[in-house]
Amino acid sequence: MASLGGNILPPDPHTKIYLVGIAVVLVVGICYSTLLSKNPKDSENPTLIRSLWLFFYSCFLKPHDGDSHGNQQDALESFYKKQAGVYDATRKALLKGREDMLALAAAQLAFKAKNDDGKKRRVWVDVGGGTGWNIEAMSNFVDVAQFFDSVYLVDFSPSLCEVARKRFERLGWNNVKVICEDARKFRLEDYEPVSQGRRVSGSPNRGYFSQEGPSHGGANLITMSYSLSMIPDYYSVIDSLSSLLAPNGIVGVVDFYVQSQVDVNFRNYTGGLVNRHVNFFGRTFWRAWFDIDRVGLEPGRRDYLEYRFGTVLNVNTRNYVLGAIPYYVWLGTHKQLSSSSLPHEIVEKVDALVTESPYLHPANHSSALSRAVEKAAPEIRSKAFDAAIVNLSSNLPLPSFFYQNHHYRIYYDDQLKKHTQFNDEYIYAFTWEDTRVDERILKLKSDDVVLAITSAGDNLLSYALQSPARIHAVDLNPTQNHLLELKVAGFSSLPYEDFWKIFGEGKHPNFRSLLISKMSPHLSSRAFQYWLNNHQIFTKSKGGLYDTGGSKHGIRIFRWISRVFGCRAAVKQLLAAKTLNEQREIWRGKIRPALLSRLVSKFVVSQESFLWTALGVPKNQLAVIEEDHAVSDAVCGPEARAKNTRSHAIWEYMVNTLDPMVESTHIAADNPYYLVTLDGQFSQRCHPDYLSPQAHARLSRPGAFDGLRIHTDEIDEVLARIAPGTLTVAVVMDSMDWFDPGSGAAAAQIAKLNRALCTGGRVLLRSAGLKPWYLAEFARHGFVAKCHGARTEGKCIDRVNMYASCWVCTKRENLAPPTPEMDSMVGPEISSLQI
Repeated sequence: MASLGGNILPPDPHTKIYLVGIAVVLVVGICYSTLLSKNPKDSENPTLIRSLWLFFYSCFLKPHDGDSHGNQQDALESFYKKQAGVYDATRKALLKGREDMLALAAAQLAFKAKNDDGKKRRVWVDVGGGTGWNIEAMSNFVDVAQFFDSVYLVDFSPSLCEVARKRFERLGWNNVKVICEDARKFRLEDYEPVSQGRRVSGSPNRGYFSQEGPSHGGANLITMSYSLSMIPDYYSVIDSLSSLLAPNGIVGVVDFYVQSQVDVNFRNYTGGLVNRHVNFFGRTFWRAWFDIDRVGLEPGRRDYLEYRFGTVLNVNTRNYVLGAIPYYVWLGTHKQLSSSSLPHEIVEKVDALVTESPYLHPANHSSALSRAVEKAAPEIRSKAFDAAIVNLSSNLPLPSFFYQNHHYRIYYDDQLKKHTQFNDEYIYAFTWEDTRVDERILKLKSDDVVLAITSAGDNLLSYALQSPARIHAVDLNPTQNHLLELKVAGFSSLPYEDFWKIFGEGKHPNFRSLLISKMSPHLSSRAFQYWLNNHQIFTKSKGGLYDTGGSKHGIRIFRWISRVFGCRAAVKQLLAAKTLNEQREIWRGKIRPALLSRLVSKFVVSQESFLWTALGVPKNQLAVIEEDHAVSDAVCGPEARAKNTRSHAIWEYMVNTLDPMVESTHIAADNPYYLVTLDGQFSQRCHPDYLSPQAHARLSRPGAFDGLRIHTDEIDEVLARIAPGTLTVAVVMDSMDWFDPGSGAAAAQIAKLNRALCTGGRVLLRSAGLKPWYLAEFARHGFVAKCHGARTEGKCIDRVNMYASCWVCTKRENLAPPTPEMDSMVGPEISSLQI
C-alpha cells in the first residue's frame, strides 16, 4: 500500500462519517434556502437543478400535511404548492403513456366525427388535469381550439389550476375553462348551455338495464391522467363519470397500477391480459414506494373502472426509464351499449351475423328479444352470445369485442390452452395459396357466403375484392387473426403509400405512431395489444414482417444454405432475371444443386420439427407425402431412382414442387409467393392482388368489410354454430390432411360441412396427396369430388405448386341431422398442434 507520506495519518472511519454528514447538511441547507427564495422570476423559469431539487424535496422530504382543516385540498396543496411551477418539467420521465392515451382518444373521436352531423357540441372534461399539460399536448393530434366547443379542466389544487390558467392565456384558447373543484361535484349543466329546457346530463343511475345516460349533450371525452391513483374516494368519482359522459363518449385513463394475474384471469371483459401481471416483488415494492406520496396503486381502482364502463382498448406496459414502473392506458365507453335501448338487441344482432341466422326487429323488440333470450337454449347461438348473456345476468360489462367500432372479430377466450399453445406467434406472415387459381375456380358472386381458414389473410382479402355477401374467417391461432385485423385496419385508415410500406415492404419507421393514431379505432383490444407489443417487427432496420412467424425458420434456413454453398449472388441474379429462360439457367446451374442436395434433405428438411415449425407440415400430412412416395414411379417405376425413406420422399416432393415452378413461372414478374420468400418483400411489379392501388381504392371504401366475421376457433366449432344450409363456399386449404385416418374426426367435420352448406355448396381443398384418403368420406357424406389440378411429374398446377392436388367437393344431398356422438368427434390434432 502506498504511504500518505510525512506524519499525516489516514482519517478513521468515524471521521469520514462525520465529514459526509456535515457535507449533506450543508447541501440540504443550501437547497432548502434556495427553495424558500421568493424571487418570482425563479418560480416561473426555474433552473434544471432547482426543478429536480423541488421534485425530490416535495416527494421524499417534505412532510405531507395541510393546514388546520386537514382536508383533501389542503393535502394536495401541501404536496403541489412549492413544485407547481416546475411540475411539467419534472414529470416527463415519470408520467409515461400520456401522449399515447391522448392519441388513442383523439383517434376514436376522429372516427366518430365522420358519422356526426356536425351540429352537436364537442365537449372534453379533463379530470385531475393539473397544469393543463394534457390539453396542450392534445394539440399534437387535433386542433383543440377548433375541434372542441368546450374543454373543462377540473382539478382540486389551486396552485396547479393557476399554472393552467396562465398556460391557456398564453395559448389564447378561449374554449378552455379551468375549474378548481372537487371532481365529485362537477356537473356539466352548471357550465354548458341547456337546449329546449333540458338538462345536459343527469344523476348517475346504478341499475344496469335501467341506466339512462344523457339523452343529448354530455362530454364526448373524459380523461384522467395519473389522477385516479391520487383520489382517495375513487368510487364516487368513477360513478360520477357516467353521468358526465355522452351516449357515444369515450373515457381515457392512464395511470400506475400493480396486479396479479390471478385477480383477472377469469374476467372476459378486460380487453386482454398482455403484460398485465406484475410479479410479487413488483407489487410489493411499487405499492410501498408510491404510498409515500399518497399515490394508491391498489388493484381495486382499475377494477372498479373496468366494472363501471365497457372496455374499448387496454394497454399494459412499463416505464423502463425509471425501473420498469407498471402503468396502463385504458379507453372505455358506457357499460350499456348506447346504440340500443336494451343490451339484448345488439347481442342478438351480432349473434345473427355470426351464425347466419335471420335477425328480426319487431315493433315491440324489447319484450320480444327478452323472450328470445329466455328461449335461447334450443337455438343455434354463437359463443359471443353465450358469453354476453352470462355477463348481462351478472351485471358485468360485455366482453370488449362488443364495444368496438366494428364487429369483425368475434369473442373468444384467450386463456384456453388451445389458443395459448401458439405462444403468441403466427406461423404464416403471408398465404401460400394461389388466389388467382381460387378466383378462377370459385367465381364468387354477391350472394355467396364463404367460410375460409384465415392463415395470413391474403386469400380472404382476395375474396373480399369479389364482394361476396359474407366471409367467415376461421383460425385457431389468435395471432393469425390479429394479422388479418391489422390488414383490414390498414385498408380502413391508411393511404396507399403507408399501406404499401407496411404490407408490401414489411417495414414502416412510423408504424407505432400510425397504429395508435390511425389504425387503433379499427382494431379489437387484443389485436391492438399484440401489435403495440410487437411494433418493432415493422420498425427495426433488418428483417420486417416477412421475416417473422414460424415460417421464418424455413426462409432463414434457405439463406443459410445459400451462404454455405456460396450462391447468395445467384439468388440476387435469379430475382433480377428479365426472362424466364434466364431464370431457368440460373436455377439449374447455381441454386438447384445446393437447395435440392440430398444432404440438406436428409439432415434438415425431412426432420419433423423443421417441417412443422418452418413449413407448417404436421405429422399426418407428412404421412400422406410418404404414402404417395412409396407407390410413385420414383420408387416402383421401371427407372426407380429413390428409396422408400422419409428423406427421399421429402426430396422428391421438393423437386416436384420447385422444378416445375421455376420452369413455368417468372418469379420477379409474376410469382409473389417465392419473390417474398427470397427477397423478404414484395415489389411494385409483383405482389398479391390485395396490395395493388386498385384493390386499396376498393377495399378502403366505407362498409367494404361489413360482411367480414373473424372466428378464433376450430372449424368444427364454427360450423356447429352456423345455421344449416347457409354457406355456399368453404375453403379449407390443406387442413383435411391434418386428420388421423384412424379417427372419425374427418367424417365428423365433413358431416358438419354438409349441414352448414346449401345444396350445390362447394368445398375447395388442397392436399399433399394426389388422391387423398378422405375423398371417400366426402362421397359417403353427400359430396361429389372433382379434381382441378394434379401435380404429376413435371407439371405446375399453380404459382405456388406446393400441393400435389386441388379439389372441389360439391354437395349433392342433405344428410340426416348429426348425432351428439358425431358432434363431439373432433380430432386432437385440430385443437392441439403438437407433433
